[in-house]
Amino acid sequence: MSYQTTTNRLNAYRQTRVKTASQGQMIIMLYDETLKQIDLAASLLEEQSKQLDRVHNAIVIAQSCITELTVGLDFEKGGELAENLYGLYRFFNRQLMDANLKKEVQPLRSVRKMIFELRQSWHKIMQQQGTMDAHTESGPSRKGINFAG
Repeated sequence: MSYQTTTNRLNAYRQTRVKTASQGQMIIMLYDETLKQIDLAASLLEEQSKQLDRVHNAIVIAQSCITELTVGLDFEKGGELAENLYGLYRFFNRQLMDANLKKEVQPLRSVRKMIFELRQSWHKIMQQQGTMDAHTESGPSRKGINFAG
């Protein structure tokens, strides 16, 4: 099998996974991608890599994931929890922006720790409910993330 065929199959799998994911799964995937991109940027900075474009791109992707989580907040149903997450997500994006501008690892590590804790909490909630969708009873929805619980 050629490299191109393998790449095409992997991309098709990823697209299907995203399209069929429940809201809870999407949250976990966004957190996972954010963590992956922060790890990449931090690793490159710690190695004192000259590939600052890769650092920049990784941080921008992490910020995009955080933005996606932000726009999915349901303030009507989520109330105080949604407001608190909104504040956290804004803080994360500011920290990521500072890390990108200054090319510093510490803000990345700080944000990574908090995002990992949020990811673990969502994963635990989904396990306790015995479902991969911790947000709705009717299954996946693309209208936004319901943080009402």
